[in-house]
Amino acid sequence: MKGYKDDIEKQTEQNTDFRRVVYTGHNLQLVLMSIEPGDEIGAEVHDDRDQFFRVEAGEGEITIDDNVYRVKADDAVIVPQGARHNVKSVGSEPLKLYTIYGPPEHIDGTVHKTCAEASEAHEHFDGKTTE
Repeated sequence: MKGYKDDIEKQTEQNTDFRRVVYTGHNLQLVLMSIEPGDEIGAEVHDDRDQFFRVEAGEGEITIDDNVYRVKADDAVIVPQGARHNVKSVGSEPLKLYTIYGPPEHIDGTVHKTCAEASEAHEHFDGKTTE
């Protein structure tokens, strides 16, 4: 096993893909995101997993149930399982963040270049990890 090691701030800030799965373990998954101004992930609920967000650049709003949190670089948000949530980019630059799902949500290696591409995809974690 080698695990994962990298400069997560640099990787997140340089990422231009809406969603890029960079590592999938048995119990968690690391995903980079770049959300263009005005775009959002769309309201969703994960009944069986928690989710952590760390913002590295840009400005956004993360809604958890009826709570709206304004977020910027260095902010972190945790969404508990079962909470309806959404992430929206509200600034003039893309919202750059990474998220950790526990357990994994997406197929390892998934890359969605745009929000529209991600919306059309219906893939979910298939049990295969990075290593």
